[in-house]
Amino acid sequence: MNLIDMRRNVFLLVLGLASIVTARGAQANSNHLSGQTSPYLRRAVSQPVDWYPWGAHAFQRAKQLNRPILLDIGAVWCPWCSLMDRDTYTNTATADYINQHFVSVKVDFDAAPELVARLQRAQAVLNLPAGLPLTSFITPDGKLYFGAGYLPVDRKAGKPSFREAAEEALNLFADKGKIEEESFQLEITK
Repeated sequence: MNLIDMRRNVFLLVLGLASIVTARGAQANSNHLSGQTSPYLRRAVSQPVDWYPWGAHAFQRAKQLNRPILLDIGAVWCPWCSLMDRDTYTNTATADYINQHFVSVKVDFDAAPELVARLQRAQAVLNLPAGLPLTSFITPDGKLYFGAGYLPVDRKAGKPSFREAAEEALNLFADKGKIEEESFQLEITK
């Protein structure tokens, strides 16, 4: 075996190992949005948040884990949605926090207009922001109890950080009596 053949073999070995590592890393970051056709959901497939599409499976998972649902509604044409996706949901520390405390659901504004209209009305009834992005916190049995709009990773210009809002949502989730008094029951697809 000559030097050129050895270098080629070493190169192929390194290339093979790199592809295995890359494939494992891609699998570790996959969420439940693969196979979705909506541009907004497809854009989130590689985010480190363990997103689910809206549906019974996400709510069943939330019941199993006794965690609230974090719902993100946005659109590809919405600059604030893109900013929150880029700065908040791709932040590894924030994604780890979300994955530890919530079951996360992502909805495309353009793909589900009836659902979005119901959720915006529910937030408005509770005197919560109802624009885009729409960030909602929902119990596993479908009670919307807290929400916000755009939430940056860090507090900015008096706007709470995502983590601050999420911690408030978790504190409220622990107070079941308050949720019964101040929530909006959503219809959940079975």
